[in-house]
Amino acid sequence: MSHISTGVEYSLHCLLYLTRSHAAVEEASVRDLAELQGVPQDFLAKLFTKLAKAELVIATEGIKGGFRLARPANQITVLDVVVAIDGEKALFDCLEIRGRCAVFDDHAPNWATRGVCAIHAVMQAAEKVMRAELKQHTLADLSRRVVDKTPASFGVQVVNWLSDRAENRRGERAATKGSTSRKGG
Repeated sequence: MSHISTGVEYSLHCLLYLTRSHAAVEEASVRDLAELQGVPQDFLAKLFTKLAKAELVIATEGIKGGFRLARPANQITVLDVVVAIDGEKALFDCLEIRGRCAVFDDHAPNWATRGVCAIHAVMQAAEKVMRAELKQHTLADLSRRVVDKTPASFGVQVVNWLSDRAENRRGERAATKGSTSRKGG
């Protein structure tokens, strides 16, 4: 079982498409982001609700509607996304097994349970290092890494695909409004 959920991975990939780089747009709908990446739309919608609650994205209204980053990509860390999606859960939950040794007859001596469990201490140190590392990397950093390894044509394709989808929605809604007003008149 992973400590960091699939939801974090989905969220990070989607947020990269909102970073305003040459391979990204300023805003996009959850439906389009889900379809673009082949991820479940309902699940992604729940993730974006969490991202919005954590003030990492802002919902946009109107025909084009969707989400955009709430602040610049260089001010959103990977740790921000992990915490928004998975919460502040600990890497390790110590069950204090050290006090359950059969030779203690249900009465562990003080020396056996004094201080922090040695195993727990190692896990806490590992978690501290992991969180520090995740905090050092921003969406802008990740975006640069992705852009560096992809051909420029890919970024253009993605931007055009997302833009076309938003434009088609505008056209569909305008057509729907026009047919509704003609029916009533």
